Amino acid sequence: MPPVPPETKYHPSAVDLLLIKRLIAETSKQNLLQFLQHEFVNIGKSYAERLIGEMGPDFSPKMAVKSLTSQQLVRIHQLFRQAKFDDPSGDCLSPAGEYNLRLGIIKELHPDMVATYSGSAQVFEGHPFIVEAGVSIGGKDVKQGLNIFRFANRIPLLFEQGADVVTRTALKRINWNSYKINQTQDKIGVFVSIVSTKIPFKGTGKEYIGDDISEIASSVKNSIKQCCVQLKSKIVRKIQAREQQERKRNLSKYIPDATGAIYDVLREMSLSHPSKRKCYKDEDAELLKKVSVRLVTKDTLRENLAQHVEQVDYEMALEYATQSGVKEEPKEPVYIQSLEADKPFIGFHSPIFVFRLFQ
Repeated sequence: MPPVPPETKYHPSAVDLLLIKRLIAETSKQNLLQFLQHEFVNIGKSYAERLIGEMGPDFSPKMAVKSLTSQQLVRIHQLFRQAKFDDPSGDCLSPAGEYNLRLGIIKELHPDMVATYSGSAQVFEGHPFIVEAGVSIGGKDVKQGLNIFRFANRIPLLFEQGADVVTRTALKRINWNSYKINQTQDKIGVFVSIVSTKIPFKGTGKEYIGDDISEIASSVKNSIKQCCVQLKSKIVRKIQAREQQERKRNLSKYIPDATGAIYDVLREMSLSHPSKRKCYKDEDAELLKKVSVRLVTKDTLRENLAQHVEQVDYEMALEYATQSGVKEEPKEPVYIQSLEADKPFIGFHSPIFVFRLFQ
């Protein structure tokens, strides 16, 4: 289970006039300076004194907070909207996490490939939010095309999908073809979870999140694109492996015919007049001699040709892994602790790994 989020105070940019009145009615602080300093986040003592100075001559740090008039409360609210504050922290949020999101996708859909991404905390109107996304390809009982699953504070949204920011982003703002994904033929699962202290629902049913908040729309788009980038590297490797198998199958298919043709030519050359053999080099003459005494047969050529195909296929796969695979996948350091510390070692470096030989 995700960790329980800690309780947090209100951000000044996120409060309205009614909330300010409620906080004043519930606060235990006596004066305005203490109220600003202890009831809101990101307001220290020096900044609170500065805010009170900008409110006007009718305000003072020591004035009783419960004696504020309606006009004074309006002035405080206006100043909160105009002043600049540090962004609130996302520690008060409790996202599901990439591990749980990936585990849920695999459990429900059994996809062929899956990628997840959890963005850092962003802010809209003083409210922190985190967008988590997952994209899957293939799976059990999954329809062709886009299958969109939406969550708000880990609760699934089941209705009014068409107007939701997730649906509009997935349909109109993601170029799926650039990530080797066919939007109409592939079985695509798009999972987006938005966690925030205030979910900007639209409508009375609270069943979809509006597309009019640019910060959330941009974060949703970026999260889906990050998943697509991960999937693209997997799809490219899968395509490369399929092409490699096809190439190997095509080469192996022509081995018997090529072996027979080559052996017939060598056999005819070995039976030619001795005067013609003088023009051959030593290596060629030795090969023809082996053919004539049947040390080299069709089976020998077929076996050698099959080994050559295997070797070429292996070398091409290794070249692709060193040139393409390393660029597509991030490097992860792996450390093996020695039995004794501070021992000298010799380092061997390659594009793929670093090997240390302890002396």
